[in-house]
Amino acid sequence: MTRSRYPRVVVAVLLGAATAAVSAADRPLDRSQWLDRAVTSTSDDLRRVPVPKDYHETKGAVVIRNARLFDGTGTKARAVNILIEGSHIARIVPATEDLPVPEGGEALDVQGKTVMPGMIDLHTHLTYVEGSNDGTDLSQADAALRGMERLRYFLESGITSVRDVASHGKAPFVLKQWVADGRIPGPRVFAAGNLITGVGGHGAESDSAHTAPRYPEAAVYEANGPDGFRLAVREQFKRGADLIKLASHFTAEEVGAAVDEAHSLGLKVTVDSETIYTQRAVEAGVDCVEHPLPRSDETIKMMARKGTCADITLVPYQYITAAGGYNFSTSRRFTLTNESVFAMARKLDAAGIKIGIGTDLVFGQYRYLPEPYIQELRNYQALGHKPADALVEATRINAEILGMADRIGTAEVGKLADLIVVDGHPDQSLEALNKIELVMVNGRVEVRDGHVVTPRHVPEKAPYSTAPG
Repeated sequence: MTRSRYPRVVVAVLLGAATAAVSAADRPLDRSQWLDRAVTSTSDDLRRVPVPKDYHETKGAVVIRNARLFDGTGTKARAVNILIEGSHIARIVPATEDLPVPEGGEALDVQGKTVMPGMIDLHTHLTYVEGSNDGTDLSQADAALRGMERLRYFLESGITSVRDVASHGKAPFVLKQWVADGRIPGPRVFAAGNLITGVGGHGAESDSAHTAPRYPEAAVYEANGPDGFRLAVREQFKRGADLIKLASHFTAEEVGAAVDEAHSLGLKVTVDSETIYTQRAVEAGVDCVEHPLPRSDETIKMMARKGTCADITLVPYQYITAAGGYNFSTSRRFTLTNESVFAMARKLDAAGIKIGIGTDLVFGQYRYLPEPYIQELRNYQALGHKPADALVEATRINAEILGMADRIGTAEVGKLADLIVVDGHPDQSLEALNKIELVMVNGRVEVRDGHVVTPRHVPEKAPYSTAPG
């Protein structure tokens, strides 16, 4: 940066640098300074651990021709041809320039259809139990199968990444690994593991609730005291967490300890909180606040000042209101209406806070997809934004909030090939998202003609002869 010769500007720069230094303490530790990317490859998740070269790299090539590309960067759609080699976008050229298909590759002609980055859902619960708390939630086999079913619904809806912010035991991490290995179809999974709350907090409000650490298979972890919160964070990290999810209630010291531990480990922290707890969480340095729940105007200003994001999740509260309201919960002791949640969303938007798109579908609401996701985009549009703006939130901005903007969220050369083909122009009308024709994750075509595809297995050679004698 060129230094200004003018004292006033110098002062402003110095003050800005001081502010940046203070803000840096509220962010996860960046270990990239110790990584030589020319030598060391890292995993395509938020843990960024060293991996062998070409780890999880898809084989083969795909050329997408005559695409109307909405790349998610904020620029207008344009006509292009796209070359995908392995897991990455290798070339994007004008549609007038031919791209030959590499030997053994596949050509897809999508004339008149829109190609765009796969969408991201920032708030999912892959293993949520539909029925009563009858012990089913403690079955890891059942939890994994519940999650596998939900992954298909998200994938068919054009959602190529999900941030899972509380699921049961090890199930979300198993699902993440199986998807990454290409063993089951699904969007990328970025898992938080357990929801961490104080004893009797959100998700643990009943004596009958199954909670960790007593039940390791549970979805909610009850912690007590700063050391207890710090231990809960470490246990999620040990299991494989990509981020940490907290929920009120907690003391200032408890949330501070959890954020400090998570950030030291390099993980972001998001929080389900309200009123004074949101103030405590933002003061402690959380990276994101879930839901449009009550908080003071001063807290909103602090969120804007510190760069705290907001995943507003309006659609679940529209469902809750339609069903009669959020009753019998000690963590929801305030009025919730369509008017109140939209009023909070407008305040956050007006304050310039970065807003994400998430659905928070519970019970059997995943069966409504893709409608809930499209409705959340309509909700963002209702705040005064255009359909194209909503798509940028669903892709690039969501990737930034997630912490994966260097690899997903936009369709650019060098990015991972997480792409969808839409029969229509969703940047002009969100309703076109009802017609997802093709979904690609990591360069693999996972949905074709609207249906999940499972290629026939390739038999491996047995280690012995099957000939008689």
